[in-house]
Amino acid sequence: MKLIIDGKLRGKVFVGVGIVLGVRNSEYPGELIKVINSIINEVKAKYTLDKLKDDPIIRHYRDFYWHELGIDPTKQRPAQEALLRRVLRGEELPRINPMVDIGNIASIKYLVPIGLYDIESFGGKDLVFRYARDGEQFTPIGSPRKTLSNNQIVLSTIDGLILHVYPYRDSENTKVRVDTRNVLIVTAGVPGVDYERLLNSASFIMELATKYLGGSIGAEPILINEETSL
Repeated sequence: MKLIIDGKLRGKVFVGVGIVLGVRNSEYPGELIKVINSIINEVKAKYTLDKLKDDPIIRHYRDFYWHELGIDPTKQRPAQEALLRRVLRGEELPRINPMVDIGNIASIKYLVPIGLYDIESFGGKDLVFRYARDGEQFTPIGSPRKTLSNNQIVLSTIDGLILHVYPYRDSENTKVRVDTRNVLIVTAGVPGVDYERLLNSASFIMELATKYLGGSIGAEPILINEETSL
């Protein structure tokens, strides 16, 4: 599988990527629940609602929303900020399935958006980050189909199946389900965010997936900022 960043996006978009194979995603091991709760307590001790917007990492994603995507980040918050705000308000972190929940705690721990994709759902085809074409269709998780415009950035297969609108919304068609076995991990970067943070967040997800869900490493975490084969 190749991952390509279109030339128009190089310098704007870069990602940490890894693959984990053979996860058992239908039951929650008790030890994983303890890890999830530990991370929640960790971020509650580290951040406050009133100062979160001033965190430099959150700031970089907010700036990307404003200047690259034309989105007001106070109305549609970066995905990881929205999750973290939920936790800081004392609400429960959503429980979806073990693999997705590992991605969510990685997102609030490292302050980066996390995308997880069922590899079988897109046939393991080569992928490209590119600008959307006006009128392309995309079905977000839990929402009606959307029509995209050419200022939006997508991750798609070479033949056009869209997995993700960058860096905040994943597709219903390629999401990780309880019967998912093989998972592509994508941690989304924007200018100002250090590469190490992206790689560390991907490594953290893979560590938990192999330790608690019985997975194995399919491809070690790597940084992609142009074209790379996994």
